[in-house]
Order: sequence, then structure tokens, then C-alpha cells
Amino acid sequence: MRAHQQAGYEVYPVNPKADKVEGLTAFASLVDLPTQDVDRVSLYLPPSVGMQMLDEIANLNVQEVWLNPGSESPELLAHAQALGLPVTQGCSIVDLGLSPTQFPA
Repeated sequence: MRAHQQAGYEVYPVNPKADKVEGLTAFASLVDLPTQDVDRVSLYLPPSVGMQMLDEIANLNVQEVWLNPGSESPELLAHAQALGLPVTQGCSIVDLGLSPTQFPA
């Protein structure tokens, strides 16, 4: 989140078990977001959880879906492609020109 904020993105954290994530209001699901126009969805989830979110992601007007290391699986990738999602496998933080080590947990 911090990397995307630093890069100028407006960030909407999604976490059904939290009210806030790093000081930002967390949304229980993607359908609860205040907009359906989303530049980027960046998944940092186990593939089994990400698989459950793909249909919600497909209902967004999303420009990019990033499957970060550890969030991908052959099944998840196949389902995302079947839904016509614009998927990239890789680290979305590195894509921003930053390093994950700049953002310790």
C-alpha cells in the first residue's frame, strides 16, 4: 500500500477483517469500494483466496491485475485469463520503480 501511495495512486485497502489498514479505511470486499473504475488491483493473497476474488475483480473497470509472487497459481491464472482480466505476474512494487525492502512490514 505504501509503495502505491508513494507512487501517487489512491489506495483502497480490502480486508474483511479490518476497519483500517495503515490508517486508511478498509473495505470488506471489492463491491464496497467507492468506485468501480480501478487502475490497478495488486494481489498479495494466497491463490485460494485470490481465486475467490476474481469474479469481483472482473466486475470492476480495472486496467491492471498484478499477481505478486506467491499469489499466483496455474488455476488462478487460467481463470483470470478466461475472465479476460489484464493480468501481469510479477512484483507490483518493482513495477513502480521501487524495492519491497523500502517498505518493511
